[in-house]
Amino acid sequence: MKQIALDIGLAPEPTLDGFLPGRNVQMAQHLRLWTESATRSPVPTYLWGPSGSGKTHLLRAARQALREQGAAVGWLDADSPPRLPFDDAWEAVLMDDVHRYGAELQHTAFQWFVQAVAPENGRPRAVLAAGELPPADLPLREDLRTRLGWGHVFELHLLPESDVRAVLRRAADARGVFLSDEVMNFVLGRFSRDLGSLMQLLDHLDRYALQTQRAITIPLVKSMLQDE
Repeated sequence: MKQIALDIGLAPEPTLDGFLPGRNVQMAQHLRLWTESATRSPVPTYLWGPSGSGKTHLLRAARQALREQGAAVGWLDADSPPRLPFDDAWEAVLMDDVHRYGAELQHTAFQWFVQAVAPENGRPRAVLAAGELPPADLPLREDLRTRLGWGHVFELHLLPESDVRAVLRRAADARGVFLSDEVMNFVLGRFSRDLGSLMQLLDHLDRYALQTQRAITIPLVKSMLQDE
């Protein structure tokens, strides 16, 4: 019988310090200043790049940094319920996976954007958004697409394999999980190398190792795949 895994050793909330910038140094510096500034500019920031380049990590890290400062933050992603109301208590608005927004979410995103950047009352709020495509290519309504693109726009580049290994090792260490070089080679040789997929795989391995009370080895990886 498998033991029930407790909520220990699982993925911590992403942080900006946990992001390995690689070729994305300028963007990382901008985002750190953005989160640390006491008066964030209402000029929006938009991050774009392929799956696995770290967009969601960065938005979640920014949200966590703002929350640690005591700031309330609005969050919208492709799986959010439509027609979420805007909250005047928010200090910033974060929008993830905007390229996947359907018609109703696009309407909500546009309303949030306008109320954040140009409110009828009160001071403007900052907007941070991310998607897989540059603003000009986003399959969104024109008024939303153009607003996402008129501020700071940064392209995110995928990391080389050496950096991917470093990120995976760092994420495992944060969970208190040891990944041998053999396991690392096995994973990178057989699974998608984008960081999003690798982080999900590490989460599954962590949970499975807790459930089975075993160390993460190649046989354990194979056993998990057979069970799932």
